[in-house]
Amino acid sequence: MDKVERLISIIMILLKKEVVSTTEFSQIFNVSKRTILRDMETLSLSNIPIYSVNGVKGGYGLMDEYKVDKRLLSSSDLQNILTALGGLEQILRTEEVERTIKKIEAMVSPLSLNSSIQLSFYDWEGRSEILETLKTCQESISKKRLVSFDYTDKDGAVTNRMVEPYELHFSESSWYLKGFCLHRQGYRTFKLSRIDHITMDECAFHPRDDWSEQVHEANYLPEFVTIKAWISPSIKDQIIERYGRRSIEDHSSGFLLATIYVPQNRMGFQLLASFGTHLKVVEPKTYVEDFRNYLYQMMENYS
Repeated sequence: MDKVERLISIIMILLKKEVVSTTEFSQIFNVSKRTILRDMETLSLSNIPIYSVNGVKGGYGLMDEYKVDKRLLSSSDLQNILTALGGLEQILRTEEVERTIKKIEAMVSPLSLNSSIQLSFYDWEGRSEILETLKTCQESISKKRLVSFDYTDKDGAVTNRMVEPYELHFSESSWYLKGFCLHRQGYRTFKLSRIDHITMDECAFHPRDDWSEQVHEANYLPEFVTIKAWISPSIKDQIIERYGRRSIEDHSSGFLLATIYVPQNRMGFQLLASFGTHLKVVEPKTYVEDFRNYLYQMMENYS
């Protein structure tokens, strides 16, 4: 442990305890008492309100005013962060996230580590493949280095791209890279699952002046259309999870009328088709016709 880490640890300990002796500190960090005295001098010079207590039960403490006004995080705050990071770790497993979780766990009392919230995700094989692409993107963004890769569009056409990477975005269940494409001479959004053979180039780039404007205009979500559909009670919970209770009206027929919005593309059709015979779209009529044609195309694959 270097000096900076030790100083931060001292502050964290003093935030939780009233008075800690020099001997106790030296045993915790396995350093001499003289080193602890120098650490206290350093903290005092840094305007951290450390005070000393003389006598048998003496040691060092932190002014109560500092604890009240400058307290970093409560145990509850740390638990909330651990819960959020636990979900992130399962979406994006990196050494950095794991190290952060371990540091925060060390700050929380071992007795309070029994979280009341548990998160579970499918451990899809494709996620580990995406992770390698994700790591390359992260490193390139950090180092401001160009990336090159083969990109497959929705129609199956493959093109080679050289991109200035600026931002990673996670939406629904997919990762996206936002960057300036040198081939297209414009900002583009690339879905990571469509990227192959990505490499970080030796050539660095200088961030463009208009990037800050692009951040505000960035839109990773498709246009949505509002539809009405009859649904069976067996999928009511799934509709509530996505659209809320107000989206559903009871009906005397035993079915329920749901007012929901879906992407105005194939993703919307795929979502609706996943409910099988438990859902029937009734409005708008033009969408019903488009959805019917999509289902016919599916059936032709098995004719």
